[in-house]
Amino acid sequence: MEWIAAMQRAITYMEDHLMEEINYEDVAKHVHTSCYEFHRAFSFLTGMTANSYIRNRRLSLAGREIVETDTKITDVALKYGYETPESFTKAFTRFHGIAPRFAREESAKLILFNPLVIKITVEGGKSMNYRIVQTKEQRFLAVVRSFRTENINDEGNREIPDFWCECHEKGIAEPIRSLRPEGKRDLYGLCSPTKKGEDTFEYGIGILIDEETMSFDANEMKQAGYCIWDVKPGTYAVFDCIGEDGDCIGDTWSKFYREFLPQMGYSAEAETDYEIYFEKGREGLFCELWIPVKKK
Repeated sequence: MEWIAAMQRAITYMEDHLMEEINYEDVAKHVHTSCYEFHRAFSFLTGMTANSYIRNRRLSLAGREIVETDTKITDVALKYGYETPESFTKAFTRFHGIAPRFAREESAKLILFNPLVIKITVEGGKSMNYRIVQTKEQRFLAVVRSFRTENINDEGNREIPDFWCECHEKGIAEPIRSLRPEGKRDLYGLCSPTKKGEDTFEYGIGILIDEETMSFDANEMKQAGYCIWDVKPGTYAVFDCIGEDGDCIGDTWSKFYREFLPQMGYSAEAETDYEIYFEKGREGLFCELWIPVKKK
């Protein structure tokens, strides 16, 4: 239950410091975890990012204050962290559906966004299929890009799906896929944890390098925009993502935090996780999700 308790501590911390200048990085430090892992765990557990939670809570409280007091709207904007009335009006209108100046009208309807309370409900009769795999050192050949941690899992963010689309449309991965034998030209979506002091993580699309991979010149591949991605030996929890699109990956991550970690005696490891997209996968399987874990 460590992750669940940590997320509840995070919510309490955010509630205690809503009127201060805080973001998800400050909250991650408070619960003693990396910004990347906290950001991902919080968003999959709650369905929103920590920054979105802070913003929604502030706007909810701001709406209540406008309705219940005679405080000037400009003062409310400053109190809840907005530098200009214009930026506050824009955010307030997007959240509540009406501009602040109309909030005091008798017919005005505002959005109430209460503090979150994380609870785990264990239900009988349902299963979560998984397997535990011990891996040796692995090497991949991939095209890699950096993404900002705070943007991942934000509502509407499509940077990584767009990266995949670009690879497919431009055939970026085809030169390295051709190094694999037919029927085994699987693609891997590699995701690194953030390094200390950095606010980005790397995501790569590539192939596994093993005895079945054709030999290649590493320098030529580097000049062509590819790089070697090394993964240390480790323990992985492996899940089938069943569905027609990438939504099933998010659903599986959510179950990992909500169901697997609280009950199975494992903790998440800050190492490379990845998806495997099989050239010849079974029907209904979108991908396999490999998550690094450690037995407690």
